[in-house]
Amino acid sequence: MKDKNGRVLSNSEILKKIQNRFFSILLDFELMILRFVGHVPVHSIRLLFYKAAGIRLGHGSRIHVGANFYEPSNIKIGEDTIIGNRVFLDGRAGLTIGNHVAIASEVMVYNSQHDIDSIDFSAEYGEVTIEDYVFIGPRVIILPGVKIGKGAIVGAGAVVTKNVEPCTVVAGVPAKEIGKRKRTDLNYKLGRARLFQ
Repeated sequence: MKDKNGRVLSNSEILKKIQNRFFSILLDFELMILRFVGHVPVHSIRLLFYKAAGIRLGHGSRIHVGANFYEPSNIKIGEDTIIGNRVFLDGRAGLTIGNHVAIASEVMVYNSQHDIDSIDFSAEYGEVTIEDYVFIGPRVIILPGVKIGKGAIVGAGAVVTKNVEPCTVVAGVPAKEIGKRKRTDLNYKLGRARLFQ
């Protein structure tokens, strides 16, 4: 038996590929269930399934309808965090979202991408960390290995390719600093999430 690049595989490599394929099918089935559940317009039902899939979700946090995930068991979300409609949260290398974080609709957070310089276009991974009191605007894309510091603001449509310093405002493609937050003594609560979203 050969791999996709024509290299002959040993028996142990074949067994590992079979195991990986089996677990991938199970994960795909779980993600399909979560995708269906993600459209149920009741937070408590969705959160029950998300927690059963391994997402660690802090008190008072909500994920609005239409969320999609990879490796949900590697996703940790703090307290009083609100995540908007149709987000994509990637946990393949670990995703940590802090307390009092507001993530707007259609945000995509990735922690895996292809290595464009590798001979087999293999995947590379980098954990993503979003610290407390961050606001991420609509349709932002966050790429692997990024850390967004406490109180940072990411403007709508930005593509975040590098770390963002605390209380810094970034925007653009790629995201660049455009300002600083005037207040750095952050101590607020976000309030309630939309009831049927």
